[in-house]
Amino acid sequence: MNIAFFITPKKESVCLSCNATMRQALEKMEYHRYSAIPLINDEGQYVATLTEGDLLWMLKNTPGLTFQGTHEIRLRDVPKHMNNRAVSINSDIEDLFNLISNQNFVPVVDDNNIFVGIVTRNAVMTYLYNLASKQQASLNKLAKVTV
Repeated sequence: MNIAFFITPKKESVCLSCNATMRQALEKMEYHRYSAIPLINDEGQYVATLTEGDLLWMLKNTPGLTFQGTHEIRLRDVPKHMNNRAVSINSDIEDLFNLISNQNFVPVVDDNNIFVGIVTRNAVMTYLYNLASKQQASLNKLAKVTV
């Protein structure tokens, strides 16, 4: 199976430029109710994943920074405390499964590290649940036939 089966394309994903401000990130994350969001550079390449924790640590560790001042802080200047790796669109499905177990979503990039979308843990779990349900239904039918 190909990773593309699970992908939410970039145009349907929420991401931010690493040149966006903390204020923009806070507002976008609140609006979408996300706890993390991928960051891309001006060339469209995946750079990092910004988390709520990153924003909170920045507020805590920047003397004098208030919510009103968050419009002055660029996301490229916010330290990232987690290294959420991206997966290549051409990678094996095993690579995706290894990452999705530790990340709520996995950014997907092309051969030039251009961000093409995300795979959510929910998409993978839903697929696996449906697959298991179909297999269980087949086993139940087989059991009825053999009884």
